[in-house]
Amino acid sequence: MKATHLPRRAAGNKLREDRAPDATKKVRLSHRWGIVLAGGDGVRLRSLTRLICGDDRPKQFCPLLGECTLLEQACQRAERSIHPQHILFALTKAHQDYYLPDLGHRLSHRIVQPCNRGTAPPILYSLLHIAQIDPDAIIAVLPCDHYYSDESAFTRALGSAFEMAARRPQSIVLLGAQPNAPEVEYGWIEVAAAVHGEPLQVQGFHEKPPFSVAERLFQNGALWNTFVMVGRLDAFLRMASATVPGLLEVFRSATRRSRNQCETRIPDSLYDWVSPIDFSRSILSPAARHLVALPLQNMEWHDLGDPDRVLTTLLTRNAALPDWAQHWQASRKAAGASSARSASAVA
Repeated sequence: MKATHLPRRAAGNKLREDRAPDATKKVRLSHRWGIVLAGGDGVRLRSLTRLICGDDRPKQFCPLLGECTLLEQACQRAERSIHPQHILFALTKAHQDYYLPDLGHRLSHRIVQPCNRGTAPPILYSLLHIAQIDPDAIIAVLPCDHYYSDESAFTRALGSAFEMAARRPQSIVLLGAQPNAPEVEYGWIEVAAAVHGEPLQVQGFHEKPPFSVAERLFQNGALWNTFVMVGRLDAFLRMASATVPGLLEVFRSATRRSRNQCETRIPDSLYDWVSPIDFSRSILSPAARHLVALPLQNMEWHDLGDPDRVLTTLLTRNAALPDWAQHWQASRKAAGASSARSASAVA
């Protein structure tokens, strides 16, 4: 009897061992959360949004790269990696008529700020909202005004960042894009030399550097900062506590009182004294030693921050330009020709 039972016991143990990784993965997936940043005013693209939509709506509520708005594309991007009920959208009250068509029917939660005060306040408020529900959350912060040439590759990269954050509870993982030029309009992540089998240690940030600095960063293997970041809730809150403790404590008191099934409105009074705060400059940069970078592989990335970059992105997709883009391109050329004729006449 002893000889016949040993193999069964061993087989049973092996079955449990085989199942353990799947069970662990399911637990990690259940703790995935996302914060989609969609509260910006998009001032630099208003000439385009007027042309496309006939009003001054911010770019995230405009179909710049196809039939869907950038916000809808961001929704789809987030939902490929995160359950819809675990996605928060950071928004601004004045944009309600623009965001409800994309978000009103979704299971996600809306964090609505009174006005735009930069990236730090809505991220911190959203983090504290999640803390009330899931203290073990692993959170991805996702801007909604980006273009990725390969969405499937981005989804795989985001999944790798979630796994890396799960293994490194003290770190925040930043997704960095591989640069193809010394771009002065992007933020840069300076990284240490690669060590086999280890993620890249972040050494510093450079926001829209002068050309000479951008050229040095480009030559030294720095990455463009996509501002996509993944980390455990505790890691984010520790960084915020070390850099903006006053803001964090005020928001912590407010979130204890604000629970709603589909939408949380940040009180106007809370923002009366809040100055614009950039998350990268005020929180990430002072805490660089806690950050690691994961380069995006085999894809192009663009931050759709100005009209020229939108047109460049459309052209690189090898697709027919929409009517509005053709009209805008023709008007720009006509304006340039007119300026050239005027300069020639003056000369």
